[in-house]
Amino acid sequence: MRAAVRTKRPRRPPPAATAQLASSSRPKLEKAQVPLTLPLKSFKFRLANGPPLAPTPKAFKSYAETCATLLRLCRAAATATSHAAPASFSPSSDRLPLALSLHAHAVRSGVAADRSVASHLLTTYAAFARAAERDRAFGDCVAADAASPFAYDFMVSEHVKAGDIASARRLFDGMPDRTVVSYTTMVDALMKRGRVAEAVELYEQCPSGSVAFFTATISGFVRNELHHNALGVFRKMLSCRVRPNGITIVCMIKACVGAGEFGLALSIVGLAIKSNFFESSIEVQNSLITLYLRMGDAAAARKVFDEMDVKDVVSWTALLDVYSESGDLDGARRVLDAMPERNEVSWGTLIARHEQRGNAAEAVKLYSQMLADGCRPNISCFSSVLSACASLEDLRGGARIHARSLKMGSSTNVFVSCSLIDMYCKCNKCGDAQTIFDTLPQKNIVCWNSLVSGYSYNGKMVEAMYLFKKMPARNLASWNTIISGYAQNRQFVDALKSFNAMLASGQVPGEITFSSVLLACANLCSLVTGKMAHAKTIKLGIEESIFIGTALSDMYAKSGDLQSSKRMFYQMPERNDVTWTAMIQGLAENGFAEESILLFEDMMATGMTPNEHTFLALLFACSHGGLVEQAIHYFDKMQALGISPKEKHYTCMVDVLARAGRLAEAEALLMKTPSKSEANSWAALLSACNTYRNEEIAERAAKRLHELAKDNTAGYVLLSNMYASCGRWKDAARIRVLMKGTTLKKDGGCSWVQVRGQYHAFFSWEAKHPLSMEIDEILDLLMWESSL
Repeated sequence: MRAAVRTKRPRRPPPAATAQLASSSRPKLEKAQVPLTLPLKSFKFRLANGPPLAPTPKAFKSYAETCATLLRLCRAAATATSHAAPASFSPSSDRLPLALSLHAHAVRSGVAADRSVASHLLTTYAAFARAAERDRAFGDCVAADAASPFAYDFMVSEHVKAGDIASARRLFDGMPDRTVVSYTTMVDALMKRGRVAEAVELYEQCPSGSVAFFTATISGFVRNELHHNALGVFRKMLSCRVRPNGITIVCMIKACVGAGEFGLALSIVGLAIKSNFFESSIEVQNSLITLYLRMGDAAAARKVFDEMDVKDVVSWTALLDVYSESGDLDGARRVLDAMPERNEVSWGTLIARHEQRGNAAEAVKLYSQMLADGCRPNISCFSSVLSACASLEDLRGGARIHARSLKMGSSTNVFVSCSLIDMYCKCNKCGDAQTIFDTLPQKNIVCWNSLVSGYSYNGKMVEAMYLFKKMPARNLASWNTIISGYAQNRQFVDALKSFNAMLASGQVPGEITFSSVLLACANLCSLVTGKMAHAKTIKLGIEESIFIGTALSDMYAKSGDLQSSKRMFYQMPERNDVTWTAMIQGLAENGFAEESILLFEDMMATGMTPNEHTFLALLFACSHGGLVEQAIHYFDKMQALGISPKEKHYTCMVDVLARAGRLAEAEALLMKTPSKSEANSWAALLSACNTYRNEEIAERAAKRLHELAKDNTAGYVLLSNMYASCGRWKDAARIRVLMKGTTLKKDGGCSWVQVRGQYHAFFSWEAKHPLSMEIDEILDLLMWESSL
């Protein structure tokens, strides 16, 4: 009877028809439900009758194929539901019981041992997001020796998608036969997580390579900014006769840009054109725009954009970057407004460009407009706008952005965290910066450097050095941070000590290092140490750098070696406004006021535009040279060039007039200044009143100085000295008593001497020196010998 039933049951549709039904089910949900009915009727007969009693291999295979087909249709229904169905409609849940029944029947009938059925079970459960059933089915496959290479590859990929790299690696290591697919998956996953060494190890172990494998490796190196390594992988890919695809071309163009290999990049563009990738791939065209932009050829980048038939948001963003790189931020904004679609990358690019060019307020404004446009900030956007808030010292705005980053789960990102640390430190909130640092789950060297820099910015060098010593590793930026921190806080001896420690550690100094070191040498007037630093720059081949040359010229000038300063200045192959200013200042400080003015005229003749610091150096030269008329001329010329005088310019002008005895003009100039907050200007006037014994103006200047800087002892001392010089001893005593009553104390003098590389400081308020007894003995000996 069973045999009779078997002969009468409907014939199973041929595999081609089944495949056609399955493929027709993929585009839409409604179509996914229709083709399931015909194979289901056929399968109900088999389900009722069971598998053949003595199946032939052909009959068993046919039975397994029907089961696999039904599982594939269930998976198609689940996939169509997740992509096309509304949220309130979930027909995939109707197919899940059928998939579970098919699994149960496959196990009971032994069909589950078929590799095709086992593979479809895995993919079906994955489509329904049933990880437990998927893992159980895979375990059964492995136990029954039914796990195909596809099953292993699929499970490795599923673990990677779930972010469980450890499980993926264990499964990969336990594979009986590793395929290039699993190698590709693991290399890509490890590269994306920064575990480059492990990825390279697997790359070298892979016996064969595919285009996807090589592309994943190249992309990983580019992602981790190891661009030259990516070039090497590409060369090996070509030597293995593996043809690159469009994604490979895009990654290689990025690698060439990062490595500065623009010639090779153009060769790859030629390969893309020859392979017809340029016309067919919008990604390749977008990469070409970026390439031309990095090469400085904005016209070619714009031409590529204009000739594109189809443009996406990446294309428009690349064009926006073209305008930004050329300095036309207004044009970049017009591109942003004209974009048919904007995303967070488009906004973030413009925000970053404004922040990099010093337009911090505009960057913050753009960030607010981006939020109003409905875009969610990304990591790069948060970093840029927080840096803008740091520049503005906008604590309230930075705290609001911090709150949004917390809400979006971005605050623990190392790039955002570094920007947050910098922002809070710039706003004088080192405690909050330390809290953010302490709560970071992972700290890279940039985080350590940011906090060290923050403490240095706030003058807390003890905390900065403590943190510096605790760093698990240090790079060039770490040493530059601590050395420049000491230099900026005028702790020049400690800056040089840190430089010596850097050399002892084996770290090679860079241009920024020598800028700080030479600044310390200049302020200590340490010509010997400065020459040693100069020798090291020659040895490292960075002497001709415009930054190093400027620092060397300034150091020699401040150390009194004006000939060496001039030689460095005139030997420089390139000079900027800072270089000219340093030389003008050096001449002025060494008493060569006329030569300083002549050098300024040479600067103007070369077409170099002076800045506010150049005019300050020039006014300083006029002040110490008694060149009143020239000072007035250059003061007016500065304003004619559109440079508004700052407080220090007014101080120099007051000093020029006061030294010439023109006290009334100096006082009138101070009363006309836009800002009356510069105490040094009034102190200069008061000092001149003391010289010329003008009691009337002196009393007004002292009163004004006391209002501006109550803690400044200069006004009290100068006024007291003036009264004493005029014989008004009672008034002089009254000022001294008033000074004592306000607990003010005149700053003592300080001098230092360098002996065998060590600096010895002597303070007027400190009677004892660590070697005072030895110094007194030597002095007594010298005095005794001189009396003989």
